[in-house]
Amino acid sequence: MIAAAAVGCLIVFPQVSWGTNQSVAGPVVGRVVDQLNAAVSATVVLVHEDMTVAEVQADRSGRFVFRDISSGRFWVEAYAPGFARARSASFYVGSDETGPVTVVLSVGPIVQHVVVTASASELPEGQSGSPVSVLTSDALEQHGTPVLLGGLRSIPGSNVVETGGRGGTASLFLRGGASDFNKVLIDGVPANDIGGAFDWDAITTTGVERIEVLRTSNSVLYGGDTLGGVVSVVTPRGRSTVPDVQYRADGGTFNTFRNELTVGGVGGRMDYFAAVSRFNTDNELPNNAYRNTTGVGRFGVLLGSATDLSVTVRRVNTSYGSPGTMSFHGVADDSLQTNALTFAGVRATSHVTDRLQTDIQFGSLDRTIAFDNPTATGEAYDPFGFGANYLGDQVSIVGANGYQTTGRAILDYGGAYPSIFTSDTTRRYLSGRVSYYVTSSLELSGGARAEREAGISGVSAKTVRTNAGAFVEARGSLLNRVYLTGGVGVEENGLFGRAVTPRIAVAFYGRNPATSDTMVGETKLTFNLGRGVKAPSVFDEQSALYGLLGPGSGATTAFRLDPIGPERSRNLDLGVEQVLVGGHVRLRLSYFDNSFTDLIEYVNKTTLPQLGVPIDVVGAVPFGATINASSYTARGVETAVDVQVGGFRLSGTYTFVDAEVTKSFSSSALTPVFNTRYPDIPIGQFSPLVGARPFRRPTHGGSVFASYTRARMQVSVAGVFVGKSDDSTFLSDAFFGTSMLLPNRDLNEKYQTLNLSAAYQLHSRLRWYATVENLLNQDYEAVIGFPSLPRTLRTGVSVALGSQ
Repeated sequence: MIAAAAVGCLIVFPQVSWGTNQSVAGPVVGRVVDQLNAAVSATVVLVHEDMTVAEVQADRSGRFVFRDISSGRFWVEAYAPGFARARSASFYVGSDETGPVTVVLSVGPIVQHVVVTASASELPEGQSGSPVSVLTSDALEQHGTPVLLGGLRSIPGSNVVETGGRGGTASLFLRGGASDFNKVLIDGVPANDIGGAFDWDAITTTGVERIEVLRTSNSVLYGGDTLGGVVSVVTPRGRSTVPDVQYRADGGTFNTFRNELTVGGVGGRMDYFAAVSRFNTDNELPNNAYRNTTGVGRFGVLLGSATDLSVTVRRVNTSYGSPGTMSFHGVADDSLQTNALTFAGVRATSHVTDRLQTDIQFGSLDRTIAFDNPTATGEAYDPFGFGANYLGDQVSIVGANGYQTTGRAILDYGGAYPSIFTSDTTRRYLSGRVSYYVTSSLELSGGARAEREAGISGVSAKTVRTNAGAFVEARGSLLNRVYLTGGVGVEENGLFGRAVTPRIAVAFYGRNPATSDTMVGETKLTFNLGRGVKAPSVFDEQSALYGLLGPGSGATTAFRLDPIGPERSRNLDLGVEQVLVGGHVRLRLSYFDNSFTDLIEYVNKTTLPQLGVPIDVVGAVPFGATINASSYTARGVETAVDVQVGGFRLSGTYTFVDAEVTKSFSSSALTPVFNTRYPDIPIGQFSPLVGARPFRRPTHGGSVFASYTRARMQVSVAGVFVGKSDDSTFLSDAFFGTSMLLPNRDLNEKYQTLNLSAAYQLHSRLRWYATVENLLNQDYEAVIGFPSLPRTLRTGVSVALGSQ
């Protein structure tokens, strides 16, 4: 299965015509290069329906041609001594010349992928100066979890936080950035809620071919929501002329059951892929059942001699029983959350000439979340005569820092029940890009995008924004040693107006790749510097000082108040990569320095005058307002190692993050509270103190992954290691006091998890597999108050009903 990852090592630009009934079609031409675009004299084979129909040798310039080829679907494979074998995606051969097919070979057995998030057009990983990682479907399978979180944990610089069992809110933090700092793309369609939020636990591995993670901002290409990174999820395309049908079913502890059916194939100019899955688990706690139904489709057709049209859709429906923080209250809440997500896109890529390429995409997002708390849970208590709140049981809370407290916290607040909160988001997106190859060493790109987004959060009024953006980018190389990508983007946001975001990335090879079995191979130095922006959420916009007073009101005019502005970032990355032992070992070391400024926070009305807001204006605000007021930094070191020897693979990461809040005007930061048990320790109840670490950003984190594949057997182990992090219990006691709070420093426990997966090919069409998550049954709270996923066993079979 590891060898299958070589699919990611090529770029295919097919040009075809409509002639499907001709016995002899046009020639297939192309070129074989290494990851630095140097020619490789490789052996190239042409394959049709899993059979080799022709073989040629590329010349010294790497060029090859196949002549007198019948019409139909083909792919090419290329191989040469010292390089990993690479296979193209399938393409259709018609009456005209088919080409150019550019095959990129990687030196050594560790595959170098083609990446799509770091630049305006596909770029071999070796030519990118950006910190980017790729996980294939095989790697996701070996991590042994039905959701993408298992794979995301292995990305350098990542920290995945799950609040409770399977189905609870799951967030991705990259290099110290917040969980809503990452742009998420589903087949190129922006998938974030307005303002950047995204719940990863709703996305299963169903219909995922690969996932790519860029660990730095790229607002040049993607506009808002890219303060910290970009995550791209890609659906596979059909590949085989004989329909490939796969069914899998597994089950295990906690009434866990999953089944999944996929079908894919190609026919003439068309390709298709579809998948549907159902995943159920009751988890360990009361009222904690999780249900996920996912449907995925991708359909493509080749139009004319140059255009590839692809339609994608992904529909996700989930329901999750939410027991809340049981260890804080002793009883489970009776709430239920349901999600309905639809991502759809239409994309047309055209290779007008060998030099000119165009890309047009329309995308659509529809997202509905409903949170239903049917009844008040707990014991009614009304000490002030203003109406009862509802208390949990008496509990003792112990933090990882050794501090503890005992008492009863408010579980549900007073008010009307059932209490229902709904959030709806729609997004319609249109983008266009043009790339022109001036020379083999210089490519220019430009593009524009427009989107209309609308959202309702709770009982708020509907927010509608029309946004636009444009960019220019240049990619160049010099002497097969220096590779540069630079660009600038302009964002015209319907809320905050204009923002300009430049970015530059450089890769320099002190030593070029060598195909011989040398102990010391290529040495690559990287530099990346850019700026990012993020739009406010619906709540941030409607709770902003400008919005509360009313646009165009006397107060906003008299005091020259502006609408809430964008959040901003500056991202710096310096790295070195070293290949050793004939390409069997790859080491990476990076230093990153991220600065996040103009961050939005809620400021109490008693604090607003300290920010220069006139008293007359403060008097018109009910309780407080959101403003661009806080900032923090996140600096650190990120390391990774990959080893590939035969069927054995080992990879590991370690990340050190030094994050610090440098400015904040929230009530918690300006007027910290105190628990009488610890009268000398200031506590940030709802946000961190200035000079402290942001919540849920551990200083130390890492991962390890090992797999062994031989003949019919495959075994893998995936481990995650996370250090302590700062946080808050966020609790109020029966008197709205602070007795249930603990000091923030190191409140969340350090932990480690280990997953074990195994598979065996019982028959050419029958495969058995099993996974044990949390093998050591570690009892921990990655986020205080939310217990970990206990040891979970799943086992099942997959059956191939179609082609092999």
